[in-house]
Amino acid sequence: METVETTFKLSYTKEQYQKAVEYINDMKKHPKRVFWLGKEGKSDEELIYSHIAHKILSGFYSNYDPSFARQQIMDMTNRKAVS
Repeated sequence: METVETTFKLSYTKEQYQKAVEYINDMKKHPKRVFWLGKEGKSDEELIYSHIAHKILSGFYSNYDPSFARQQIMDMTNRKAVS
């Protein structure tokens, strides 16, 4: 299986940031949820940005809207990962 490392440059709104903060704060009340797998030791900011990226990219691939992509997905860089 081949592997590609991809980096996205995303923009987000104040509302998206605030919703992510609320989501992370809610998840802190539920430490046994699947959400926490692989996220041990991450800072709140890392979790917030990861959530924003997940929501933007999931929305983009689920509901393709070119104007959405132009506004929020500003850049994407790919390179083949060395095994």
